Amino acid sequence: MRIGELAERAGTTTRTLRYYESRGLLRARRAGNGYRTYDESDLRMLRQIRTLQDFGFDLEETRPFVECLRAGHAAGDACPASLAVYRRKLDELDALIGQLRTVRHEVGAQLARAELEASAERPGGPEPRCELGG
Repeated sequence: MRIGELAERAGTTTRTLRYYESRGLLRARRAGNGYRTYDESDLRMLRQIRTLQDFGFDLEETRPFVECLRAGHAAGDACPASLAVYRRKLDELDALIGQLRTVRHEVGAQLARAELEASAERPGGPEPRCELGG
């Protein structure tokens, strides 16, 4: 298939495919007329890349998965290098989750403090009006 068809089937653009090619993630073959040609294995690689990017992997992190597919494996995560990338990504996600939990706790504490102060300021009185400047 030609580059336009591959882009359409993969749900991407020809510009993206050329970029992947420049990064060595996609290898085009050339027809006699000089046009880039691709096959179903290229589509599998693109789907692997896009799935990983949807999960938050950067483009370079997809390389071991692509290389695993190129080596003839049925899945891009069948190789040790791909598994190592998964492990690193899980560690990264665990760290982010920990940071988010800390921030959530701090925001919750600030909310509780603000609510307590607000209720102490208006014992039975009207709620203060907050107006934005204008």
